[in-house]
Amino acid sequence: MKIQVAQQPVKTGFSIFGLIWFGQTVSLFGSGLTSFALGVWVYQTTGEVTSYALIALFTVMTTLLLSPVSGALVDRWNYRNVMLASDAASALTALLIAGLFYTGRLELWHIYVSVTANACFAAFQQPAYAALTARLVPSAQLGRASGMVQLGLAVSDLFAPLLAGMLVAQINLSGIFLIDFSTFLFAVATLMLVNIPAQIKPAPAVQTAKWDLPGLLKETRLGWNYVAARMGLLGLLVYLAIANFASGVISSILVPMLLNLTPTETIGLVISIAGSGMLAGSLIVSVWGGPRRRIRGVLIFEMIKGFGIILIGLRPEAWLVAVGATLAHFAIPFSSASNQAIWQTKIPQEMQGRVFAIRQMVSRSITPLAYLLAGPLVDRVFEPMMRAPQGFLGTIGQVVGTGAGRGMGLLFSLMGLIIAVAAISGLFVPSVRNVEED
Repeated sequence: MKIQVAQQPVKTGFSIFGLIWFGQTVSLFGSGLTSFALGVWVYQTTGEVTSYALIALFTVMTTLLLSPVSGALVDRWNYRNVMLASDAASALTALLIAGLFYTGRLELWHIYVSVTANACFAAFQQPAYAALTARLVPSAQLGRASGMVQLGLAVSDLFAPLLAGMLVAQINLSGIFLIDFSTFLFAVATLMLVNIPAQIKPAPAVQTAKWDLPGLLKETRLGWNYVAARMGLLGLLVYLAIANFASGVISSILVPMLLNLTPTETIGLVISIAGSGMLAGSLIVSVWGGPRRRIRGVLIFEMIKGFGIILIGLRPEAWLVAVGATLAHFAIPFSSASNQAIWQTKIPQEMQGRVFAIRQMVSRSITPLAYLLAGPLVDRVFEPMMRAPQGFLGTIGQVVGTGAGRGMGLLFSLMGLIIAVAAISGLFVPSVRNVEED
């Protein structure tokens, strides 16, 4: 049964979205503080890239396992209530970890359990947020809304690492966890303040459906069938999966690579400088709305992002890392906002929870492999290879340098090359290039 959504004034819907967005942005900033501090703590405690990469592995594996049913459930439930429950549960997790650290009982496995729990909550929160945004914001304004979401990410990327680097020495991890707890509470408060229009709710046929697993899987299959029948969307999913694989390797080795290059305080500065690129791109997208041909916005700016990532690993120079990271981060808002707008306009509103969950599951389906491979590749292959006097085949060693951290630099540049080549290839695939018209 198709939902009939009454037209509402642009100002009203966008204003409601703006308040929700502000709360989620504050919460995202708190999570950024925790993520940076935890990553440094785990790597410095264990000295292993593998232990650091396991944080991301547990996160993405949980998302993949829950995605087949989370989207179908989100389509049955009230979107705001899903977001409320997710934010509240994440706040309790942050408070628990703060208590463990403060009492000296925090262990590595506690970190893995906490990130797994938060991934469970996010598996429901993210499809609900995307679907609610599509209901509140008129189609012509979805590019701006997606740009605002990217702006929130940019603010976190710009300020969270810099602030976390300073706060770790002042208030230690327990204080950072308490800040994260308070930001989740702020997000909950903003969600409780907004008045969601009555027509933004699941379809009656969905509300009265049986709550059994076979029924949920059937609804999930309908979401997958919708995507599989449209080659443009399917091709876009394939590209996202490739890009996410490369990004998984990159995220696993970024902090360890920088720790071999510069002090902890400078790492926060470098990451914050990169965040300024994302902030600038997000501000432009928020005002502009993105390219009229959104698929070009996805692929061209993904290509630019790939080139920026190549620069990050090219030489052991902090300034070059900052330049490459700034370029890559500048491109992210354009590609992400364009991609989100494509999906929000091409998918029927009553199916968006299911389809967004399917998109999340498929696009990240090979990311666990990236997290599993990143640690062993660095620890056993690339780092030993690039610590040899002549480096890899001599010539490559002369380009990227030799010594500690240069194996990670080489792997970084290879992942950037994969992203750039895959994006360029997408421009020559008709089904992907014409996804907005087909």
